[in-house]
Amino acid sequence: METIRIHDKEFVPSIPAEDILLQVRRVAKEINRDYEGQEPLFLVVLNGSFIFAADLMREITLAADVSFVKLASYQGTASSGTVREVIGLNTDITGRPIIIVEDIVESGLTMAHMIATLKRQNPKSIDICTLLLKPEKLEVQLDIKYVAMEIPNDFIVGYGLDYNEHGRNLKDIYTIKEN
Repeated sequence: METIRIHDKEFVPSIPAEDILLQVRRVAKEINRDYEGQEPLFLVVLNGSFIFAADLMREITLAADVSFVKLASYQGTASSGTVREVIGLNTDITGRPIIIVEDIVESGLTMAHMIATLKRQNPKSIDICTLLLKPEKLEVQLDIKYVAMEIPNDFIVGYGLDYNEHGRNLKDIYTIKEN
C-alpha cells in the first residue's frame, strides 16, 4: 500500500484489505450464531455499504434476504444533515428480524432516523451492523450490535467509502494525509 491522490487530497494507507476481511468474517460468524434458526432481512444502505455487504453476505450461512435502500436528504449548497426518506424499501418487514448494514456510523443521526422509520413498520427486531464506527463522534445513543472496526475521527476512503465519488473501488482503506 502506498500514498494515493484523489482529486486534490493525498491519502495514506490505513487498514489493509486482509485486516478488513478478517473483521468482516468475525462479524458474519457472530450474526450466524445470533440469528440461527431465523431468516433476517439485511437492509444495505447505499452507496458506501455495497462492498462491505457483498463480502459480509458471502460469509452468511443463514437463510436470509437482502434489500438495498438509500437515504435522501434535502441539499442546497451543502447537506442539511437531516434525513427525509428511506428510498427503495419495497419489502414488507412486519414481524421480520432486520439487520441494517452500514459502511460507517459517525454522528449516529442518520441511523437513529432510519431506525425510527423502520419501527413504524413493526419489524420483529432491528440490529445495526457497521463496518466502521467513530465512537468519538457519536451524538446519539445507539445500540450497535455488530461493529467490524472502531476508528478515530479521520476522513477515510476506500472499500466502498468515497471522496467526491472517487475511491470506492480501493480494496484497502486510506486516511487523509494531514499537511
